[in-house]
Amino acid sequence: MTEEKKKRGLFGKAVDALTTRDEKEAAAEAAKAAEEAKAQAAREASLRQLAEAKAAEAERKAAEMKKQMEEAAKVAEAEARVAASRAKFEAEAAARKAEVEKQMAEEAAKIAEARAAAVAAAEAAKKVYVVKPGDSLSKIAKEQLGNASRWPEIFELNKDQIKDPNLIRVGQELKLPE
Repeated sequence: MTEEKKKRGLFGKAVDALTTRDEKEAAAEAAKAAEEAKAQAAREASLRQLAEAKAAEAERKAAEMKKQMEEAAKVAEAEARVAASRAKFEAEAAARKAEVEKQMAEEAAKIAEARAAAVAAAEAAKKVYVVKPGDSLSKIAKEQLGNASRWPEIFELNKDQIKDPNLIRVGQELKLPE
């Protein structure tokens, strides 16, 4: 021991003990505070890592969502092109069909008109009789209509050219009833 310590005595020793104890308590408190600071730093580092992981996950999800939206836009664009092509094709087909139907209707009308003209000509030829020498209305009725008593029908149809049923001329064209 040093000389000074010897002189201090009991009170000095008590002061030294208290000082040492206070220093130990202060050191223990400092160590405890250092441990708490280390633990706090570890918690903060853990929270920072968790936040970074969450941010990375959010970025990954955002990138994935962006990719899905781009793919959906591409699909929608392709579907729109297909729909437009289909509509164009259907419109062209409808126009061609209408043109063909129009041509068919025109041809059918021409055929019907020709048929009607042919029928009318055939009937006109069938319903007209050219008077020959020795003919009379009753003789024509018997030969053409099958009954001589039908001569008044011939007379009625031809009143525009026959005034007297007993006077008909050779070469005269008379209409016959059906």
